[in-house]
Amino acid sequence: MISVLTQERLLGATLGSIFTGIVVFEQRRSIYRSISDTQPQSNSQFQVGEPIIGKETRSELARMWNKGVDQAFEPAIQYLSSRGW
Repeated sequence: MISVLTQERLLGATLGSIFTGIVVFEQRRSIYRSISDTQPQSNSQFQVGEPIIGKETRSELARMWNKGVDQAFEPAIQYLSSRGW
């Protein structure tokens, strides 16, 4: 059987998750509403063209990102590997 303490913790976690979800939803809705209020109604000002950065730049950025992530998590990976994970 589930103890009273466990039930209280589950109830607290559930209510906290619901409350957090509502707050996040309302904040996002507020942000999207403020963005749509500031954008012009006509889409004629926006041009569809080439991306801001080229394919080579994106590849270089991805390579640099992966290298940075590898360097950042290298100690954790080595620690877990030494523990047999």
